[in-house]
Amino acid sequence: MLLQVRVKPNSKVDRLAYDAVGQLTVKIRAPAQDGKANAYLVKFLAETFGLSRSAITLVSGFTNPHKKLEIEADEVIIQAMLEKLPR
Repeated sequence: MLLQVRVKPNSKVDRLAYDAVGQLTVKIRAPAQDGKANAYLVKFLAETFGLSRSAITLVSGFTNPHKKLEIEADEVIIQAMLEKLPR
C-alpha cells in the first residue's frame, strides 16, 4: 500500500490526523536534520499501525515534507485505521 503524508517535524506532540483540506498529516517531535525526522517517522508509523519498522519504506520525499511511504501490510486494516483518525 502506498501512503502519502505531509510531515511536520519539531512538533510538541506526535500525532497522525487529517488536516483541514483532507491531507494526511503526521506531526513528529524529531528535528528535520540528518535524516532524524525520516527515521522517527518510520518508527512512529510502525508503532501506530502495529507493524515492524521493516514493513514501512520511505519511497520519496527524503528532503521534502510531502512523503510517499510503502507499507507492507493488509491494506484493508490500514484503511480502517486511517478512517478512524480525526479530521
